[in-house]
Amino acid sequence: MVQILEVKETQQSKDWIAIASSLSKELAETAVERDIKAGLPDVEVQRLRETGLLPLIVPKEYGGIGATWVQALKIVQKLSSSDGSIGQLYGNHLNLTALAHVSGTPEQKDRYYRETVEKNLFWANAINTRDTRLKIHPDGENFRVNGVKSFGTGIAVADLRVFSAVQDGVELPFFFVIPKDREGVASHQDWDNIGQRRTDSATFAFDNVLVYKNEILGPPDPPDSGFSTFLGIIAQLTKTYVYLGIAEGAFAAAKEYTSSLTRPWITSGVDTATADPYILHNYGQLWTQLQAAITLADRTAEQVQQAWDKGIELTLQERGEVAISVFAAKAFATKVGLDITSNIFNVTGTRSTATKYGFDRYWRDLRTFTLHDPIDYKLRDIGNWVLNQELPIVTQYS
Repeated sequence: MVQILEVKETQQSKDWIAIASSLSKELAETAVERDIKAGLPDVEVQRLRETGLLPLIVPKEYGGIGATWVQALKIVQKLSSSDGSIGQLYGNHLNLTALAHVSGTPEQKDRYYRETVEKNLFWANAINTRDTRLKIHPDGENFRVNGVKSFGTGIAVADLRVFSAVQDGVELPFFFVIPKDREGVASHQDWDNIGQRRTDSATFAFDNVLVYKNEILGPPDPPDSGFSTFLGIIAQLTKTYVYLGIAEGAFAAAKEYTSSLTRPWITSGVDTATADPYILHNYGQLWTQLQAAITLADRTAEQVQQAWDKGIELTLQERGEVAISVFAAKAFATKVGLDITSNIFNVTGTRSTATKYGFDRYWRDLRTFTLHDPIDYKLRDIGNWVLNQELPIVTQYS
């Protein structure tokens, strides 16, 4: 017993930011190659497993690391700086490990937290409630699922898979968790988009798949508290940190290239790119924008953590106010990220467009991700709150 406790204490005392930084540096070495290759992120997920980062936000009483969301999101940012795909996959994983905590029964919360730690499990999902082609129907005391589900990000390499399906005559979708080896689930392997190419966000087909009744999540208790849907807020902020990480990675890569390879413009009157006034102006502007976006996100993460700590005592009013802060941070990070990833070529020069450098992947990763949730709607909600004091409606995206 003493030995087990000592092992847990050693695990929990590790510097997880340093571990994530080391993994990020490792991933950066092959990021361009893996982006070109696309395909399954099997190597990346295995490295996450080996570093011990999978049970990061599982509370200590369940054997996990017990990190706060503030700490966890900085790790998402760090991993995203080298590889937007792995940042997205890991951020999704963290959200899903807490899914039963928010949307499940007490028994499911206990079960999935403990299994994540004991079996070092990786989670992935294909929730996307806008895609209603996946149907669920009762089969005795259990259920059967048939149909198709899109955007199954990371599903092919996940140990536990979360899906949503609809039942005829029932308004709200069902959310369920099934293991990797459940029969009847097949990947179409059809993810071939411009960005996030190592997330394997494929379409999945279900052929009479069995879902046990205890694999259906929920209902949460109480079902109408601000906390019961709060993980949607955290998911929004997680995406924000993926965006920030991508932008930070693009900025760092551009800075290194400019310092070593970029030539000053012929009419600049200087001998080095690092003295070119135009380049200096652009770096100053991009750096300032990035620092502002990170500062806003970090302040918002503290608000999110305070709300999370309230648990079922969180009111709908408090949830809505935190949502506004998250929307603002996400909208600003999106704008800044797109500015940085599209303008780095202004400070690196023509030769930096060579495929071997892969500078375009930062914009491709970010743009592919941001299209899932247009910030115009976030800005509309913020404006409605500013002028009319109306908080946003609860949805899967908020």
